[in-house]
Amino acid sequence: MLLNFADAIRPERRANTLRRAALMSIGAALCACGQQPAAVGPRSQPGAAMTIYAPEQHELYDGQFSISGQRIYQVGRLDDPSPWDHMGDDASNLTSVGGEISFDVDEIRNTGSFRAELQLPEGRYVVEIDRFHEFSACQDGGIAAFLYEHGDSGCGDANWPKSLLYVAGWGYGHATLNGELLYQDYELHFMVTQGMRHRETLQVMLSPDLGPAGAINPAAQQLDFYIRSPEGNAANHPSREVFDHFFAMDVTWR
Repeated sequence: MLLNFADAIRPERRANTLRRAALMSIGAALCACGQQPAAVGPRSQPGAAMTIYAPEQHELYDGQFSISGQRIYQVGRLDDPSPWDHMGDDASNLTSVGGEISFDVDEIRNTGSFRAELQLPEGRYVVEIDRFHEFSACQDGGIAAFLYEHGDSGCGDANWPKSLLYVAGWGYGHATLNGELLYQDYELHFMVTQGMRHRETLQVMLSPDLGPAGAINPAAQQLDFYIRSPEGNAANHPSREVFDHFFAMDVTWR
């Protein structure tokens, strides 16, 4: 008997998928009739020269992503005095660190694991996700695949360039340093994106002159994650009391 993957998707997820597909169809029809331009959104970018099928349109889509990242850089340090910049767009405050970032998730069921085990100047630093959580509708239950985020995409903030996210997760996690609890119930986000940083200089290629497709190199990939405190601090960039940010330039799919 053939396995129907749609039956494996929880009811509310199926409802969201059908609703989203209906909205996309309506939007496409209106656009074709010249009544209104296509809306900006995580699965709809006006002006795109091609479109692809969404994952849930594939009968063989199993939602399983097992990915790791190596050649990792830390933006800033754990003990930087405020004010600090932990985005690191100009690559002036990056440190190469040892270790690996890895995750194994089920995008359909919003389950799985994320772990970063890194060797920092301060010692062994481990970050893990405890539960996935949807902070906004485009995050699709806490894990989402093949969506546009950041920049002017209509999903996420503009701290990063707009990029296709192959898979991303959001939720709450904890971190330890040398076996001692450092953070608990902090917000965590990871994402596998197109190349946001230059291969050699590691600078973010953000420029208003690069057009609507996003300031990225689609011939490259990177894996970013951050863990941030609930408490804010307007003097910092991004504006949190804690924002530990790491990215991997070598990405391996398993």
